[in-house]
Amino acid sequence: MAQSQDRNPYTVIRRARLADAKSIAALSTQLGYPSSSQKIAARLSALLKDRGHEVLVSETGAGKLVGWVHVFARKLVESDAHAEIGGLVVDRRFRGSGIGSRLLDRAEQWARKKGLAWIYLRTNVVRKDAHAFYEKRGYRNIKTQHAYRKVLTQSASERAA
Repeated sequence: MAQSQDRNPYTVIRRARLADAKSIAALSTQLGYPSSSQKIAARLSALLKDRGHEVLVSETGAGKLVGWVHVFARKLVESDAHAEIGGLVVDRRFRGSGIGSRLLDRAEQWARKKGLAWIYLRTNVVRKDAHAFYEKRGYRNIKTQHAYRKVLTQSASERAA
């Protein structure tokens, strides 16, 4: 796939590369989802090979990553295939500059090219600024739900602890 670039005076939007793992990990940590650059690289490696996923980054002219978005095609038994935003993070120093909107626009473009009619995302109930951001861009809150998780396996680092 050709690397299409979206430019403004601050950043270029481009497809993520493995070399971005350290910066993606740092940005994820800012939002409260800490992960090592090694774990991000392993996940990113798989996602970059999967045509049902797209990871885009926003990079300054100086080469600093200041945001990323992950969008993927989701197929379920009970509903038509659609796109879902797996994550969207903008460096706190760059929030409000339009970078998040541009990343979201590009994720929506990707979904349209895949023939996906709608896009879904989840955001923590405490992130009021994020709620306003998405609503301003035409997203509507469609439900409140509980999220459950059950750990099935432990990583080597968790077993050693």
